[in-house]
Amino acid sequence: MHADNQGEGGTFALYSLLCQHANIGKTASHGKQDKKRVPSDITTAMANQKGSGVQALIKSTLEGSRTAQTLLHAVTIVGACMLIGDGIFTPSISVLSALVGIKTNVSSISQSLVIWCSAVILFFLFILQRFGTKRVSFLFSPVMAAWLVTTAIIGTYNIVVHYPTIFKAIAPNYIVTFFWKNGKQGWFMLGGTLLCVTGAEAMFADLGHFDRISIKVAFMSMVYPSLVLTYAGQTAYLIKHPQDHVQGFYKFIPSSIFWPMLVISTLSAIVASQSIVSATFSLIKQSIALDFFPRIKLIHTSRDKEGQIYIPGINYILLILCLAVVFLFQDGTQISNAFGVAVIMVMFITTGLFTLVMLLVLHTPLPVALIFFTYFGLLEGLYVSAVLIKIAQGGWLPFSVAIILSTIMFSWNYGRRKTREYEMEHEMSFDNLDHTLSDSSIQRVPGFCFFCIEAGCCLPPIISHYINNMRSLHKVTILTTIRYVPELEYVPKEKRLLVERIWCRGVYSCEAQYGYKDMIDVEGEDFMSRFVESFGQNIIRMKQQEQYAVYAGEEEEHCFPSEFLGTKIPDSEGKSSPATLAITRNEERELEELENAKMAGARYVLPKVLLKTSKESGWLNRIFLGQLYSFMEHNSRSTTAVLQVPYAKLVEVGMTYEI
Repeated sequence: MHADNQGEGGTFALYSLLCQHANIGKTASHGKQDKKRVPSDITTAMANQKGSGVQALIKSTLEGSRTAQTLLHAVTIVGACMLIGDGIFTPSISVLSALVGIKTNVSSISQSLVIWCSAVILFFLFILQRFGTKRVSFLFSPVMAAWLVTTAIIGTYNIVVHYPTIFKAIAPNYIVTFFWKNGKQGWFMLGGTLLCVTGAEAMFADLGHFDRISIKVAFMSMVYPSLVLTYAGQTAYLIKHPQDHVQGFYKFIPSSIFWPMLVISTLSAIVASQSIVSATFSLIKQSIALDFFPRIKLIHTSRDKEGQIYIPGINYILLILCLAVVFLFQDGTQISNAFGVAVIMVMFITTGLFTLVMLLVLHTPLPVALIFFTYFGLLEGLYVSAVLIKIAQGGWLPFSVAIILSTIMFSWNYGRRKTREYEMEHEMSFDNLDHTLSDSSIQRVPGFCFFCIEAGCCLPPIISHYINNMRSLHKVTILTTIRYVPELEYVPKEKRLLVERIWCRGVYSCEAQYGYKDMIDVEGEDFMSRFVESFGQNIIRMKQQEQYAVYAGEEEEHCFPSEFLGTKIPDSEGKSSPATLAITRNEERELEELENAKMAGARYVLPKVLLKTSKESGWLNRIFLGQLYSFMEHNSRSTTAVLQVPYAKLVEVGMTYEI
């Protein structure tokens, strides 16, 4: 529960932690390190610790082996895809299993009616997602409390009435006897017990929706004790009534309270479905941030928790797939087989990734990490082997879902990596930009131009492409990148822009920072005025620290807003000196140019890159880059929609990157 990445959990969180502590992958969040960024608990507590020689060897091996990195990459994707698939099976099996209990008391009810009732409940479950976890949790908490308390009471009742000494089953000799008597059949039966622990894999992935303390307190004080008493009570009942094993839960409920418990169990199934759907949203969000998934619309539903989000597109896809699973199988047995495969694969992969986090991030002693992996790895590996034999009985579905999602994630990540590699290889140098702008045929157009680029490449080749084709560049050109600060709900507008002047006159860089609840509206925020103000404040701070930077007798040229004209710089004692004026003559001239540019207005240039495979490319590149990635890039959410740029002021620049 402490292996979080900026408050988020799941396989992508573990992978991101590994990327931050070893050079084994480049993520979208890897850029300039901001001192204001709030690190995760692990980063805070363990960043200054050094690993042992063996741990350093493991780290160097991972960093130096392309095969090891590819394997880690693939395992992470498969684990995430299995958990996303879990978001399909959990609502289906939970709701269907709850409603099928009606048949135990009313035998005349048909299975088709149960199926349609399940479909209706699933429909409304996903419709409610748009209100967010926080708004509907006031309904969920009483439901779960009622469920946990009532099942524990019923379990205790059955223990007392049917088999008071049931807890002797904790003794290990019984499981030894079980396998000794049942042999291979006992091994096959392990897969059925997985349904007793489903949901545990979602607790870690739900860290973004529920804080760590809440999960710990709820689990240890209510969930775990209730589960132990409930399963012990069912076991006690079935020892006396083995013929009722098919519907063991509803059979062990006293008939006088059957209908109230049916209502409570159905409502609790809805809540259980909610938890895994929330975890799926979190995983998709993390995959987008790590460049594993195309850009889609995300809506933050809470002012307090950055991780509480709603993704409309994914929500409706999950709804369709859940309904398809219910109508396709119509039987909880096959769905539970698929469910068990997905759950244990997620647990097994999480164990492996967390072992690496223990070694490379937590700097856990090697013997402790090996004990952890040996114990949990062997235990979960045994269950993996038991569920794989059920592939033909429904277990094929999670693998099919994982293959489809893995193909999407791999194609998108591969395309993004190839795009960055191309931009780094063909990056325009500052000398080349200066030389190009000195050409008399290149016109400097009046006005501001916000040229949107991605982080990681200062002068991507599309800038040279734009200048050479347009034969012009605005007199004030700002190379703008957008960065989200996930720890902050809102970034104050006065601190939003981080600006600096680069090599060429009239060309600047700007990083616009946004919190997770900030709405990006470049036109409404008046980027021009805010840019000039932020840049002036930045230079004032620099001069306060450096007391005038003079190079070879030339005054360093910077731009300042009009309110800084004549400002005096305080010395180290806080006193102003007439000799240290903030604005020089060159800076006044540059300020006039900025004011004139503001009068001419602003234009926004957005790159539109098309990846094209060359004739020498292999068939894999032609499929994953030329077809899949190009299709997803064309249909992903556009930068225009994110930035809310007015179309009248928008210029899209197309360029083909031949890979």
